[in-house]
Amino acid sequence: MNTRQALSAYKQVGVQSGVTDASPHQLISMLLDGAMDRIASAQGAMERRDTGRQGELIGKAITIIDNLRVSLDHDQSPELAGRLSDLYEYMQGRLVEASAAADTAALVEVRDLLGTIRDGWESIPAEQRRPAG
Repeated sequence: MNTRQALSAYKQVGVQSGVTDASPHQLISMLLDGAMDRIASAQGAMERRDTGRQGELIGKAITIIDNLRVSLDHDQSPELAGRLSDLYEYMQGRLVEASAAADTAALVEVRDLLGTIRDGWESIPAEQRRPAG
């Protein structure tokens, strides 16, 4: 096993244990971070004209955003969930457009939108966060 493989295996174990121990609030934060990371990496791939890697990373970001969308609790806050669902759908469309047109501005737009959502999510007081289970 080379150093890169060992580091990858180590990171995977860290992510798996992080997910296992995470609260629902932390899991959403991890998804938001993961989507933003994939988009930033896709932008780098786009700038290097590595279309294969770009497509792979944008596809992963779209999947993460879809998971965020389907995890919305429409019973708890129907209006907010509906608006977020629409925004997530918009972001997915923008990522498809970004990939097709090699448009880094669209990637930045989606990453910034996710950052705004994450900032709001992280500002929720701890006593208002739903416990695990």
